[in-house]
Amino acid sequence: MTAPIFTNDAIVFGVLMISLGFVFYTENLKSGFWPKFYKIVPGLFMAYFIPAIFTTLGVIAPEWETENTLGEVVKNNSELYYVSSRFLLPAALVLMTLSIDLKAIFNLGSKALIMFFTGTVGIVIGGPIAILLISIFSPETVGGADFDAVWRGLSTLAGSWIGGGANQTAMLEIYQYNPAKYGGMVFVDIVVANIWMAILLIGIGKKDKIDKWLKADTSAIEDLKNKVSQFSQKVKRNPSLTDIMIMLAIAFGTVGFGHFASKYLSAFFTDLVTAMDSQTWRNIFSFLGSGFFWLISISTLVAIILSFTKAKNYEGAGASKLGSVFIYILVATIGMKMDLLMILDNVGLIAIGLVWMSIHAGLLILVAKLIKAPYFFLAVGSQANVGGAASAPIVAQAFHPSLATVGVLLAVFGYAIGTVGAILCTILMELSATV
Repeated sequence: MTAPIFTNDAIVFGVLMISLGFVFYTENLKSGFWPKFYKIVPGLFMAYFIPAIFTTLGVIAPEWETENTLGEVVKNNSELYYVSSRFLLPAALVLMTLSIDLKAIFNLGSKALIMFFTGTVGIVIGGPIAILLISIFSPETVGGADFDAVWRGLSTLAGSWIGGGANQTAMLEIYQYNPAKYGGMVFVDIVVANIWMAILLIGIGKKDKIDKWLKADTSAIEDLKNKVSQFSQKVKRNPSLTDIMIMLAIAFGTVGFGHFASKYLSAFFTDLVTAMDSQTWRNIFSFLGSGFFWLISISTLVAIILSFTKAKNYEGAGASKLGSVFIYILVATIGMKMDLLMILDNVGLIAIGLVWMSIHAGLLILVAKLIKAPYFFLAVGSQANVGGAASAPIVAQAFHPSLATVGVLLAVFGYAIGTVGAILCTILMELSATV
C-alpha cells in the first residue's frame, strides 16, 4: 500500500498507453524473437500482464496509503479503472454491437447457455469442495467463529464470481462477515480471478488446438464472424473526421444516456426492493439497485436497437476497431490492479480460491468435452460468471469483435442469478466448514 513512483493518473495513463503501444508494435513485427513469442502468448494477455509487472515493481498502483500533515493515514487510489469501466467499456460495447447480427447470435444455439450454467454450478460446488480439501491440510485456514467464520467471507466471493459487485455486496449484507477482514476476501477475489482470466487469455492463442481436442463444432461462430466480416467489407471506407466524430457521438452519447437513465432506474429499483417484505427477496433482487448493471444493460440495448438502423454502416468506417481501442485500455487498467506478489501475502485463502477456481475450470472442461462445445463458449461462459460485465466482453472480443455482445448478454444474466446461486453455495460451504 506504499505510494508508487507515479501517482498522477495522467502519467500512469501515459505508462499504460506506452505499454499498449509496445505490445502492438512487437506483435506486428515479421521476424526475430517476437513473432515466435506471440505464437505462444497472445497480445491481449501482454496488454494485461505488463501493467501488472509495473504494479508489482511499484512503478504504478491502483491504490496506496500516505500520511497527511496530522500523521493520519490517507487512502488514495487511481481513477483510471473507474473511468475505463464506466465510460470506455460501455462505449466499446456500443461500437462493437452496431454491426451485430442478432439472428446469427441466436443461431449459436444452446451450448453457450449450457457452458454458462456449468460455470455457475462449478462455482456453487467448488466453494464447499475447496473448504473440505483445504481443511484436511490446514483446518485453521477454513475456521473462525461467529462473524469471523471464513465461510461467511467466502460467501462474498461466491456472489462476485457468479454475479458481480452488487451480488458480492448483497452477500456481505446477508451473512454479516467481519468488515475488518473483508479486505482479505477482496484480495483473494482480485488475485484468483485475474490469474484465471490470464489463463483464459493464453488459451485464446491456442483456441484451434483446443477446439480440435474438444472435437467442437465452431461452424455457428465462424458463420457469425463471416457475416460481420462480409458486411464490414461491403460498407468499408476510409473514415473521415466526420465519421470518427459521429461514431464517438453515438458511443458516448449512448453512454451519457446510460448514466442518466441508470441513476433513476437504480434509485427506483432500490426503493422498490427495499420495500419488499421478505428479506430473501430483497437479497435476490439487490442487483437491480446497481447503477453499473443498468449502465451496461442500457448501453447494450440502445446499441442493439441502433444495429437495425443506418448507424450499422459505421462498421465500415472502423466502429469495432475504435471499440477495441477502448477495450485494450480497459484491459491495461485491469492488469494494473494485479500485484503479482500479493499471491504470497495470504497463502491459505489463496489456496482455497485456487482450488475453488480449479473445480470451476475442471467442470467446464469436462462438460465442453462431453457436448463438444467450442473453447469460445467455455471461456466466455466462465468469464460471464467470474469476471462479469467488465471482463466477459474482453474475452469474447478477443475471438472476434462481433462476439463481444455474447459476453455482455451472458454477464447480465449472471447478475440476475448471482445472489441465489451464491446463497446456495454459502449453505453448502457452511455445512462443509462444520462437518
